[in-house]
Amino acid sequence: MRISLFVLIVLCSFTAIAQPKTYCNPINLDYGYTPIPNFSEWGRHRATADPVIVNYKGTYFLFSTNQWGYWWSTDLSQWHFIAKKFLRPWNGGVYDELCAPAVGIIGDTMLVFGSTYTSRFTIWMSTNPQANEWKPLVDSFAIGGWDPAFFTDDDGRFYMYNGSSNRYPLYGVELNRKTMEPYTTRKEMYLLEPDRYGWQRFGEYMDNTFLDPFIEGSWMTKHKGKYYFQYGAPATEFSGYADGVIVGPGPLGPFTPQSDPLSLKLGGFARGAGHGSTFTDNSGNYWHTSTIILAVKNNFERRIGIWPAGFDKDDIMYCNTSFGDYPHYLPGKSNQHGAFTGWMLLNYSKPIAVSSTYGSYTANFANDESIKTYWSAATANKGEWIQSDLGSVSTVHAVQINYADQDVDSNRLGKWPGQYHQYKLSASVDGKKWWVIADKSNNQTDVPHDYIELDKAVQARYIRLENIHMPTGKFAISGLRVFGNGNGALPDSVQQFFVLRTEKDKRSAYIKWSPVNNAFAYNIYYGTAPDKMYNCIMVHSANEYWCKVMDNQKTYFFTIEAVNENGVSARKQTVKVD
Repeated sequence: MRISLFVLIVLCSFTAIAQPKTYCNPINLDYGYTPIPNFSEWGRHRATADPVIVNYKGTYFLFSTNQWGYWWSTDLSQWHFIAKKFLRPWNGGVYDELCAPAVGIIGDTMLVFGSTYTSRFTIWMSTNPQANEWKPLVDSFAIGGWDPAFFTDDDGRFYMYNGSSNRYPLYGVELNRKTMEPYTTRKEMYLLEPDRYGWQRFGEYMDNTFLDPFIEGSWMTKHKGKYYFQYGAPATEFSGYADGVIVGPGPLGPFTPQSDPLSLKLGGFARGAGHGSTFTDNSGNYWHTSTIILAVKNNFERRIGIWPAGFDKDDIMYCNTSFGDYPHYLPGKSNQHGAFTGWMLLNYSKPIAVSSTYGSYTANFANDESIKTYWSAATANKGEWIQSDLGSVSTVHAVQINYADQDVDSNRLGKWPGQYHQYKLSASVDGKKWWVIADKSNNQTDVPHDYIELDKAVQARYIRLENIHMPTGKFAISGLRVFGNGNGALPDSVQQFFVLRTEKDKRSAYIKWSPVNNAFAYNIYYGTAPDKMYNCIMVHSANEYWCKVMDNQKTYFFTIEAVNENGVSARKQTVKVD
């Protein structure tokens, strides 16, 4: 009777979904299906990358690769898609895809330009992009450029940067802001130095000597009179895809590299943080958006993430990807911009029950904290379900539902209108009596990475997702992720922590620590000073790690914390390695 009364109270009080104060990566966009026909042998799948977010007149606009349009938002949470095929008037109305687009602001005008190796791509302009009002600024841009970026300096001078190669550097040039003609020949900005900087090495494990690493994805940010030129490396298909930064006194240099990446996300559910852009919110706080890697259906299967960024007291540029795929606060929703909510993952590798299984896509793939793996039901029928046992009654604040592509209709190409997901999300304290915490049975939108923030937290042990409608393919989930607090003890601190840097190759170090019985993951923080350990590597279900990201000319500092469903431990004392 007590349980029934409790459930009744919860049902009456706690079923509302909040106007979001938080978000969770990957961001929940209606990602289009790959429009590259020669990838069809891998099957249709969602993909985009190379994001640019600009704050234009207080509204955020997001452009990315091959989406047949762009998005706008007022809060970085609710994104609205605008269909736009950027036509080339000089070629009879044939459109080019915006691959790795450049987006710039000159005065009150937004400019958009797509990657091209030729000189035949229109630069578009708009003073009302939210209404999809565009016209050509230049019909055929004279010099072209792959992976371009625009930058307007405080004095009004206008620059373009571009390049994508494992042989040639990135380039920069000043343009006439009326004609878009270059004033001079382009200038070399930067070429990778993988022999010095470990994170720039090619390969999933930064150990591939067969190919040289790729540099691409230019972006420029000015802060306190200094110019921070950002670039992506070493390749878009790897978990170590990151954005580096070089700093100089002018928009064309000369530049000096920061030793560590600006944005790096090697561990966790959603990995990769390369080829992106930096922007400010309406309070002046910095954010960084970049590419998250799947690379399952093919190497170019990708998503988008957003992380808080900024500059420290010494003008070092940083980006915080710690707990970077857990819930964080949106702009204006917290005293600390982009702060981690403290809501922990409640269901990592805990018992999962499902209605059916298709082939080898078994249930444990739905909560193994890898976006690359997924469970699939045998069908897409209404009534297929997946249920997660949190192990004990816990405080649930939010749930992220990450759908996977399984047997997607072969006709899916680009943006597919009218597709939507429908489901019900329920909770229980005993696995017998359930109440609905999110009802999207009438939803008419495409939500491949839906994130549900509850208006009020609920006490539950079981979370159940029931399918009502899939837009295409089978009912498949790469991550049913439940966030909150396990109502138990924090993990114990790590007692022994060793960092062994090799003399043979000082870009690398072997890290080992004593396992903590009541922890399921660990965060390793590192940097070139005790107060500059900005990069974080999350490691699950292991007590060792090969770290291959260091500048071989710098001393490094490391620390570690244990993670469980109740929070984090105190950090281990900082270790210095020369």
